[in-house]
Amino acid sequence: MAKAILVMGGNIGDMKPRLRQAQHLINDRIGIVLRCSHVYESEAWGFDGDDFKNQAMVVDTDLSPEELLGAVQAIERELGRDREAEAQDKARSGQRYASRMIDIDIIFYDDAVLDTPDLKLPHPLMQERDFVLAPLCEIAPSKVHPVLGRTVEQLRAELHAQQEKR
Repeated sequence: MAKAILVMGGNIGDMKPRLRQAQHLINDRIGIVLRCSHVYESEAWGFDGDDFKNQAMVVDTDLSPEELLGAVQAIERELGRDREAEAQDKARSGQRYASRMIDIDIIFYDDAVLDTPDLKLPHPLMQERDFVLAPLCEIAPSKVHPVLGRTVEQLRAELHAQQEKR
Protein backbone atom coordinates (compact mmCIF):
# COMPACT_ATOMS: atom_id res chain seq x y z
CA MET A 1 0.00 0.00 0.00
CA ALA A 2 1.16 3.51 -0.81
CA LYS A 3 0.17 6.70 0.92
CA ALA A 4 -0.97 9.31 -1.57
CA ILE A 5 -1.67 12.87 -0.57
CA LEU A 6 -4.29 14.59 -2.70
CA VAL A 7 -5.59 18.15 -2.74
CA MET A 8 -8.94 18.81 -4.31
CA GLY A 9 -10.81 22.01 -4.90
CA GLY A 10 -13.04 24.01 -7.15
CA ASN A 11 -14.89 27.29 -7.44
CA ILE A 12 -18.06 26.62 -9.43
CA GLY A 13 -21.29 25.89 -7.62
CA ASP A 14 -21.78 24.51 -4.12
CA MET A 15 -18.36 23.03 -3.41
CA LYS A 16 -18.81 21.46 0.03
CA PRO A 17 -21.20 18.72 -1.15
CA ARG A 18 -19.02 18.12 -4.23
CA LEU A 19 -15.91 17.75 -2.06
CA ARG A 20 -17.78 15.27 0.15
CA GLN A 21 -18.90 13.34 -2.91
CA ALA A 22 -15.32 13.30 -4.25
CA GLN A 23 -14.10 12.01 -0.90
CA HIS A 24 -16.65 9.17 -1.00
CA LEU A 25 -15.68 8.25 -4.58
CA ILE A 26 -11.98 8.31 -3.67
CA ASN A 27 -12.68 6.06 -0.69
CA ASP A 28 -14.67 3.65 -2.89
CA ARG A 29 -12.41 3.57 -5.95
CA ILE A 30 -8.90 4.57 -4.94
CA GLY A 31 -8.35 3.55 -1.34
CA ILE A 32 -9.14 4.28 2.26
CA VAL A 33 -9.13 7.97 3.15
CA LEU A 34 -7.04 8.03 6.32
CA ARG A 35 -7.08 11.75 7.07
CA CYS A 36 -8.95 14.69 5.63
CA SER A 37 -8.42 18.37 6.31
CA HIS A 38 -11.07 20.97 6.91
CA VAL A 39 -12.25 22.88 3.85
CA TYR A 40 -10.17 26.00 3.22
CA GLU A 41 -11.26 28.99 1.19
CA SER A 42 -8.73 30.81 -0.96
CA GLU A 43 -8.57 33.35 -3.75
CA ALA A 44 -8.23 32.10 -7.31
CA TRP A 45 -4.53 31.53 -8.05
CA GLY A 46 -3.08 32.56 -11.41
CA PHE A 47 -6.31 34.02 -12.82
CA ASP A 48 -9.28 36.23 -12.01
CA GLY A 49 -12.13 34.12 -10.68
CA ASP A 50 -14.33 33.29 -7.74
CA ASP A 51 -12.76 32.00 -4.52
CA PHE A 52 -11.90 28.31 -4.29
CA LYS A 53 -12.72 25.77 -1.64
CA ASN A 54 -9.83 23.31 -1.10
CA GLN A 55 -9.29 20.19 0.96
CA ALA A 56 -6.39 17.77 1.42
CA MET A 57 -6.47 14.07 2.20
CA VAL A 58 -4.17 11.13 2.82
CA VAL A 59 -5.25 7.99 1.01
CA ASP A 60 -3.96 4.43 1.40
CA THR A 61 -3.96 2.98 -2.13
CA ASP A 62 -2.92 -0.09 -4.09
CA LEU A 63 -2.94 1.88 -7.34
CA SER A 64 0.30 2.84 -9.08
CA PRO A 65 0.87 6.59 -9.57
CA GLU A 66 -0.32 6.36 -13.18
CA GLU A 67 -3.43 4.36 -12.20
CA LEU A 68 -4.12 6.89 -9.46
CA LEU A 69 -3.95 9.74 -11.98
CA GLY A 70 -6.43 7.94 -14.24
CA ALA A 71 -8.76 7.29 -11.31
CA VAL A 72 -8.77 10.90 -10.05
CA GLN A 73 -9.34 12.20 -13.59
CA ALA A 74 -12.30 9.83 -13.99
CA ILE A 75 -13.76 11.12 -10.71
CA GLU A 76 -13.24 14.71 -11.88
CA ARG A 77 -15.16 13.99 -15.10
CA GLU A 78 -17.95 12.25 -13.18
CA LEU A 79 -18.28 15.29 -10.91
CA GLY A 80 -18.59 17.67 -13.84
CA ARG A 81 -15.07 18.74 -14.77
CA ASP A 82 -14.91 19.68 -18.45
CA ARG A 83 -11.28 20.25 -19.47
CA GLU A 84 -12.34 21.24 -23.00
CA ALA A 85 -14.58 24.03 -21.67
CA GLU A 86 -11.75 25.14 -19.35
CA ALA A 87 -9.37 25.28 -22.34
CA GLN A 88 -11.88 27.45 -24.21
CA ASP A 89 -12.20 29.77 -21.18
CA LYS A 90 -8.41 30.06 -20.95
CA ALA A 91 -8.12 30.79 -24.68
CA ARG A 92 -10.88 33.40 -24.47
CA SER A 93 -9.44 35.13 -21.39
CA GLY A 94 -5.76 34.68 -22.19
CA GLN A 95 -5.20 33.41 -18.63
CA ARG A 96 -3.26 30.29 -17.66
CA TYR A 97 -6.00 28.85 -15.44
CA ALA A 98 -9.81 28.82 -15.39
CA SER A 99 -12.65 28.22 -12.97
CA ARG A 100 -13.57 24.59 -12.51
CA MET A 101 -16.14 22.30 -10.93
CA ILE A 102 -13.48 20.10 -9.32
CA ASP A 103 -9.76 19.58 -9.53
CA ILE A 104 -7.95 16.71 -7.80
CA ASP A 105 -4.16 16.95 -7.71
CA ILE A 106 -1.74 14.27 -6.59
CA ILE A 107 0.72 16.12 -4.35
CA PHE A 108 2.75 13.20 -2.99
CA TYR A 109 2.83 9.48 -3.64
CA ASP A 110 4.89 8.09 -0.77
CA ASP A 111 8.34 9.60 -1.45
CA ALA A 112 8.20 8.99 -5.20
CA VAL A 113 9.91 11.41 -7.55
CA LEU A 114 8.44 11.11 -11.02
CA ASP A 115 8.65 13.32 -14.11
CA THR A 116 6.63 12.11 -17.09
CA PRO A 117 4.61 14.09 -19.64
CA ASP A 118 1.42 13.21 -17.74
CA LEU A 119 2.51 13.17 -14.11
CA LYS A 120 5.08 14.99 -12.03
CA LEU A 121 5.64 13.98 -8.40
CA PRO A 122 5.80 15.62 -6.01
CA HIS A 123 3.49 18.23 -7.51
CA PRO A 124 5.91 20.78 -9.01
CA LEU A 125 4.11 23.93 -7.82
CA MET A 126 2.94 22.84 -4.38
CA GLN A 127 5.53 24.95 -2.52
CA GLU A 128 4.24 28.10 -4.29
CA ARG A 129 0.60 27.60 -3.35
CA ASP A 130 -0.72 28.37 0.11
CA PHE A 131 -4.06 26.82 -0.87
CA VAL A 132 -2.16 23.52 -1.05
CA LEU A 133 0.18 24.05 1.91
CA ALA A 134 -2.50 25.25 4.38
CA PRO A 135 -4.61 22.06 4.30
CA LEU A 136 -1.44 19.93 4.04
CA CYS A 137 -0.14 21.51 7.25
CA GLU A 138 -3.28 20.29 8.98
CA ILE A 139 -2.95 16.64 7.93
CA ALA A 140 0.77 16.13 7.24
CA PRO A 141 2.88 19.01 8.64
CA SER A 142 5.99 16.86 9.08
CA LYS A 143 5.85 15.25 5.61
CA VAL A 144 9.25 15.86 4.01
CA HIS A 145 9.35 16.93 0.37
CA PRO A 146 11.60 14.27 -1.22
CA VAL A 147 13.31 16.76 -3.55
CA LEU A 148 13.42 19.96 -1.48
CA GLY A 149 14.24 18.16 1.77
CA ARG A 150 11.95 20.35 3.88
CA THR A 151 8.71 19.62 5.68
CA VAL A 152 5.35 20.90 4.52
CA GLU A 153 5.34 23.17 7.57
CA GLN A 154 8.76 24.60 6.64
CA LEU A 155 7.67 25.14 3.03
CA ARG A 156 4.62 27.07 4.19
CA ALA A 157 6.72 29.24 6.53
CA GLU A 158 9.12 29.98 3.65
CA LEU A 159 6.23 30.89 1.34
CA HIS A 160 4.80 33.27 3.94
CA ALA A 161 8.24 34.86 4.47
CA GLN A 162 8.58 35.39 0.70
CA GLN A 163 5.11 36.93 0.49
CA GLU A 164 5.88 39.32 3.36
CA LYS A 165 8.94 40.60 1.47
CA ARG A 166 6.82 41.55 -1.54
